[in-house]
Amino acid sequence: MQKTPEQWLEETAPQKRQGIFKVFLGYAPGVGKTFNMLSEGIRRNVRGEDVVIGVVETHGRSGIAELAAKLEEVPRRKMEYKGALFEEMDVDAIRERKPQVALVDELAHTNIEGSKHRKRYDDVLELLDAEIDVLSTLNVQHIESVTPLVQNITGIAVRETVPDWVMQRVNEIVLADLTPEALQTRMRRGDIYPTDRAERALGHFFKPQNLMALRELALQQVTHAVDRSLESYLQREGAGLSAGIRERIAVCISSNPAAQYLIARTSRMAQRMDAELYVIYVDIGGDGTPENQRTLAQNIRFAENLGATVIRTKGKNVADAVAKVVREKHLTQVVFGRSAQFGLRKYLYLTAVHRFLRDAQPIDIHIVTQEVK
Repeated sequence: MQKTPEQWLEETAPQKRQGIFKVFLGYAPGVGKTFNMLSEGIRRNVRGEDVVIGVVETHGRSGIAELAAKLEEVPRRKMEYKGALFEEMDVDAIRERKPQVALVDELAHTNIEGSKHRKRYDDVLELLDAEIDVLSTLNVQHIESVTPLVQNITGIAVRETVPDWVMQRVNEIVLADLTPEALQTRMRRGDIYPTDRAERALGHFFKPQNLMALRELALQQVTHAVDRSLESYLQREGAGLSAGIRERIAVCISSNPAAQYLIARTSRMAQRMDAELYVIYVDIGGDGTPENQRTLAQNIRFAENLGATVIRTKGKNVADAVAKVVREKHLTQVVFGRSAQFGLRKYLYLTAVHRFLRDAQPIDIHIVTQEVK
């Protein structure tokens, strides 16, 4: 039987290998991430796409519940943990249902013990591998490279995070934005939290200076995503950007927990420059205690989650060892932390930097003040 033109086109069209991952990014609860995600899901459903809700957290907000009621929701999996009943998104049920699009709220969520995956972003990656498009939500403070800076700004530790390598998988980021003043007004009206919690929140996390700083971080993330998309487009179209050597930036770390701040800051610098990120640890024999080994392992794991190439080497001194790595890896920029500021430690620190500058090839050096732990 002769094939129709439509059949020929269907057979020759490139096959979809993974779902499209779209994230609605905000800087604080209440800016409209879930509302925007649901609104897009409803629009797609009206256009004829098969859209389901994997999980949406209403947090008692009637407007969100009303929107969610307009879409089919795949029943959640009920699980018992420590004598209490919990509900988690049922990944297997969604895969069996085979929708075109799944809505998955709160990407950084940690699943109850006994779930198929420990983190919700792992659930999302499985859906994407099953060729299901995913719409999700995330606040900027949950991006792992940003969390140390957020803690410095707000004084609040962020427990649930999404590794930067997961964010590299995102195809499209949409900023769910609201001015800090409008967000505070919503808070006072009780639109975000019950009114008895609102005033307490306004005096802590929702202080104007916190909101302005977090909003700036969210805007930067979206800007970086747009820049990456533009570069990818130009490369695909053969337009190309200027044919210079790609920047390679490295940060030198120790077992000091403050190194995570340095790694996160260097990661943000690398993102802005579209540079390759390296983390260098030089073993000079001073980190042999179990405590130092534990914090060192944490620092290296943090770096790997940010997509860094970790280089561990040994040497008699840091300056010579780092200079050797610079030559071998053709690094273009190096970041050193500055925590020793007084007496002999300050002298030794400055001596090491001067020795590195003497022995290394021409390279840009950044001296970053880090908090002393």
